[in-house]
Amino acid sequence: MLDLPRFKAAAVQAAPIFLDTDATVDKVCALIAEAAANGARLVAFPEVFVSGYPYWSWIMNPVEGSPWFEKLVRSAIEIPGPEIAKICQAAARHQVYVVVGANERSRTGVGTVYNTLITIADDGRILGRHRKLVPTWAEKLTWAPGDGSALRVHATGIGPLGSLACGENTNTLARFALLAQGELVHVASYIALPVAPADYDMAEAIKVRAAAHCFEGKLFTVVACSTISEEIIRAMAATHPQARTLLERPNSAFSAILGPDGRVVGQPLIDEEGIVYADIDLARCIQPRQMHDITGHYNRFDVFDLRVNRRPQQSARFDDGPEGSGIAEFAVDQPEELQ
Repeated sequence: MLDLPRFKAAAVQAAPIFLDTDATVDKVCALIAEAAANGARLVAFPEVFVSGYPYWSWIMNPVEGSPWFEKLVRSAIEIPGPEIAKICQAAARHQVYVVVGANERSRTGVGTVYNTLITIADDGRILGRHRKLVPTWAEKLTWAPGDGSALRVHATGIGPLGSLACGENTNTLARFALLAQGELVHVASYIALPVAPADYDMAEAIKVRAAAHCFEGKLFTVVACSTISEEIIRAMAATHPQARTLLERPNSAFSAILGPDGRVVGQPLIDEEGIVYADIDLARCIQPRQMHDITGHYNRFDVFDLRVNRRPQQSARFDDGPEGSGIAEFAVDQPEELQ
């Protein structure tokens, strides 16, 4: 008998303590405790919440922004590591699933950083680490591209859970790869981006992307977006005189929970800090699929063929075995070695 979970989800809309890793981790743990006290079983955090987004790449030239890049690298975390372990402990203590974004530093390259989403089980285990496949526009000055090794949906007590970071939610093939694995709960993590083109409404753009994934896939999406604090504005304004004007633009952050019909469940948050809650009943994903099941009967797999490379990409392979004994390979920065 098919028995689909019902649970409360929480989407955090907040700003990190800018480039202060320890303080931001403490804030993450406090927000997990708050959401759990309000009955949440899933707590979603924004993109690179630990511990900050490279806004300088949008408002400064690369030479001006380079010292800020070094600060971000120094604040980045390794996975596994003590910072993420602390968040895992909070997830286990409060028995909640957590998806949190972080700047992840490569163990073998001090200047190599990834935009990473970490999915944590309610017993504190790391279920997955997804590195953003393609950094968007100016983000290429900061992050290396990830690979497909963690483009996965996790079997959890709240249903099949997947996630993508910000602009990845416009990548139709990445989204379909998750849907094809049976995704029913999707976390979409974002940052507030007021420095987009003048006619670009970031809040509306986030809503449209989430609604599209929900309606096409007949599933729930939990959108968690960061805000821009006065602390971030002051830090950028100290280097660039127009930073305040650029970063105070409204309608830049949107957090909400959307259902399988593409509509917002409850009330969204726009620009303000807070936590959005909504009750999710995965049984609502069944009936809409009678009309459109794009990973099932409403497709032509004899016409379309999507292939996903989930082999971890490595910077080098070393053959240290003696002659005739075979090859002993050491994977540099092996993505799936998390435990």
